[in-house]
Formats: sequence, C-alpha cells, structure tokens
Amino acid sequence: MFLTISTTGTLDRPATDLGFLLHKHPGKAQAFGTSHGTAHVFYPEASEARCTVALLLEVDAVGLVRKGREQGRGRSAGPDTALAQYVNDRPYAASSLLAVALATVFRTALGGTCKNRPDLEGRVMPLRVEIPALPARGGGADLVGRLFGPLGWDTVEAEALPLDEEFPDWGDSRYVRLVLEGELTLADALRQLYVLLPVLDDAKHYWVAPDEVDKLLRAGDGWLAGHPEHRLIASRFLSRRWGLTRTAMERLELARLADIDDSEPEELDNAVEDHPEHPDTPDHPDHPERSESPQGPEGPDSAAGDATATAAVPLAVRRQEAVLAALRAAGAQRVLDLGCGEGRLVGELLKDVSFTEIVGVDVSVRALTVAARRLRLERMGERQRARVTLLQGSLAYTDKRLAGYDAAVLSEVIEHLDLPRLPALEYAVFGAARPRTVIVTTPNRAYNVRWESLPAGHVRHADHRFEWDRAEFRAWARTVADRYGYTVGHVPVGPEDPEVGPPTQMAVFTAAAPKEEQAA
Repeated sequence: MFLTISTTGTLDRPATDLGFLLHKHPGKAQAFGTSHGTAHVFYPEASEARCTVALLLEVDAVGLVRKGREQGRGRSAGPDTALAQYVNDRPYAASSLLAVALATVFRTALGGTCKNRPDLEGRVMPLRVEIPALPARGGGADLVGRLFGPLGWDTVEAEALPLDEEFPDWGDSRYVRLVLEGELTLADALRQLYVLLPVLDDAKHYWVAPDEVDKLLRAGDGWLAGHPEHRLIASRFLSRRWGLTRTAMERLELARLADIDDSEPEELDNAVEDHPEHPDTPDHPDHPERSESPQGPEGPDSAAGDATATAAVPLAVRRQEAVLAALRAAGAQRVLDLGCGEGRLVGELLKDVSFTEIVGVDVSVRALTVAARRLRLERMGERQRARVTLLQGSLAYTDKRLAGYDAAVLSEVIEHLDLPRLPALEYAVFGAARPRTVIVTTPNRAYNVRWESLPAGHVRHADHRFEWDRAEFRAWARTVADRYGYTVGHVPVGPEDPEVGPPTQMAVFTAAAPKEEQAA
C-alpha cells in the first residue's frame, strides 16, 4: 500500500519545507507501528526545486484476520471464504488502513499546525498526490471525479486498472491509479484523503463507533458541508450505519447554516437550555409564564386573584389550546410547526387524528433530538410514525420542503430573531412556503408589569431579541399581510387585563383566494 505527496519550490520557498510541515526529516527513513502493520516514511527526492514524501504501509494480513476474530467481527463487505481472508487486496490497495496510517504518522500535519515553522501553517502550495492502486467501488473513475473534483484540485486523474494486463479482454478492475494536482494546503489534502480513501473503498477494517461522526466532521471541516456528495460521503465513511449518518447530516446542516449566517454552530443550536433549572427557562417554577397571572387580572388582593392562583393554568397550555383551536377552525390537516423546539406542540397535534401530517422544523440539532425522544419516535407505531416528520432547517432561508402545507405555526419564535433578520423569515414563510394559514404567537410586552418575578425592563426570556406591545405587533402583522396577500385577525391568549391586555398575543393569517377562485 503506497502513497506519495510531491511539491515544487523556489529559493525563497524551498520544496523541502514539506518536511517541516510533516514533522519528518527528509534525510531520514522512519518506521512507525500501526494497529495492523508498519508504516514507513521516506523521501525519494528532496531538493529546493522538488520534494517527494512516500508513505509505504506494510499490512500484517494474518494479524488483521486474527484481530477481527478477537473483536467478534469481520470486515464490512469483506471476503467470506477462509482463503480469501488471507489472500485479498488489503496489503496493496489504499483503504481505511492507509487512512488510519496517514492520521497516525502525519497527525500534526493533519491538524494544520507546525510548531517549528508557524509561518508555514495555512500555506497554499503546489501538490501532487499519487496512489497507484485505489479501490473505487460502485462508481469507478467517475466516482473518484465526483468526490475529488469539487475540492479545488486542478487535475483529478483516475486511470482504471485492467484485471490482467496480459488479458485485456477481461476488462477493467474496480481499482484506479489516482493522480491529484493542484494548489492546496497540505492539511486540506491530508484531511480529504483521510475521509475519501475509506469512502471509495466503501469499507472499514474496524468497528464504526459513534465517535466516528466526530472524526468525520473534524476532517471534513471547511469542505464537507458544501460538497455535492456529502450524503454519500457520510454514509460510506460511517459504514452505512443509518443512525450515525443521520447525526452527521444534522450536524453538517447546522455547520452549513452557521457558515451562511456568519455565526458559530453553538449560537444556532441553542433551542434547548443547557441549565433547565435557570429561572429564564419556561419549565422553571419561577418563570413568569408558568401561570397566567400570579396577581390575577383584578389585582393581588382580589378574590379573582385568589381563584386564579389556586387553579392556575400554565400560559404555555393556554397557548397550545389557542393554536389548536385556530388550526381546527381553519380546517388544516397538514401542519408545519416552525421552530418546534422540544416538540410539545407536535405531541399535541399527534393526539388529534384530524391532523394527518405534522412536520416539526428547528435549526437546533439538540432540540430535535429531545423532541424525538419526547415523542418516542423509535417506539411509535408505523401508522402514527408516518404522520410526523422532524426536519432541521433555518427559518431565515427558503426551503422547498416546506411548500404546499395547509398551515404553519410560529409559536413564540419571532422574538428569538434579531429584528434585521425578520424580513428573511417573513419571505421564507409567507412568500416562499405560503401555507393557507399562518399562526403567530408572541409575548405582549405591556403585560410584563403584571409579573412580580420579572424585573422592570426585562424581557421574559434571556434569548428574546425583542418583545412587542399590541400596537407594534398589529402594525407588523398588517404590513406582512398586505405585502404577501393575507388577511389577518388577532386573538388574545390568557387572561385579558383591561389595562395592558393578554399575556400572549396571537395573529391568524389567512391567504387571500386567487382571483379566479373569487370570480368562480
């Protein structure tokens, strides 16, 4: 199993800088033990003008079989006859064995660091990578081009190798000779090889555990999320384990959205509180929305106030009831819960069989994980499971998956967006997805004075970017309705205080019928 990496240089930037980046001296031949053999690193040529490093991996074929037996497994998609366990392509064709050797021997270079020459970190340099025998299962040379082509290489040459040169009529084998040429950083080239070698082989020589997702995302940072074949890459790298692949895809989507948003993934993946005991969390007993009004609508000393305190109904429950009532009144059957969080509303919708399709959407992977667990999707019956789908996505961007539904719910969502980003949500929901009915709930800022536990001037949740009073919310709703062809009505949620109004305000948007329908 053999691989070479070459570069060219000048007097100012000698090619032998490659040795500093790899932390391997060009004047030495070195050997490193790996879990399945010995990796040899040496330099066939090393001058200011041109430098080539070679990695030769000697695989212990017998030890590979024995270790597999000890661990109670066989190689994925591997040979199933006794002889083929010892006579196969493992010692010769590039695979996950070579990928692991790369990560072991060139670990520092893979991480993009160079302690002795920090000035070399991140340097783009002319590179040529050659692998004489690379399996390309399920696609051959075309698959190689699809995987390496979008990654910045000027040349991706995959020459199919014949089954036997003396018998050309037998045709080509599944192996190719790979040559990559282009200007990249060495770290990027190594990371791509680490991921794509086992992907092309479509097999791994070791058990794929959940930590493989982290390995994939670390090595794929900066290129995998935007790769047109990212789903294929994730599936094959993770040995087609569906659960791990789904996790990887969710995290890749979050990384993609964060990149578009010019923010960190952690900033987007914040729909689930890290510390649910904090008073800012709605589930905390001291959170304002745990009760309709601790003082009652007529004041703290009134009989009505005592009755309310005795039989308080959480505002979140009132809000769900109001949303469900509006959905039923609209005759909605296929419903989007946009910003579904932990799936509370989705769970309530599932209890009513009149809602035939329910889609929960959230940007937070953590929130969707909690929602799936809360809804017990894995234990749900087949018919019930067919009614619900959880999707990761940002409401600030159009999404073709959300078009064509009867209704969409934005329950306590808009106040979590910065005001300059609100127009993007408006277009994505009202302009692009355009459901017949849109229900929006948001806090009534004026009502905040009725909660003694909420300091003056504070919003109800630490993540709220703004809160509107009734006039501000109605003005916004009227503008959106006029812009996108909807009518809008308003419904109070919770006890309506004669001075400040209800704690929650709800707008129900209804799409105007097309002119041809009106004429009919």
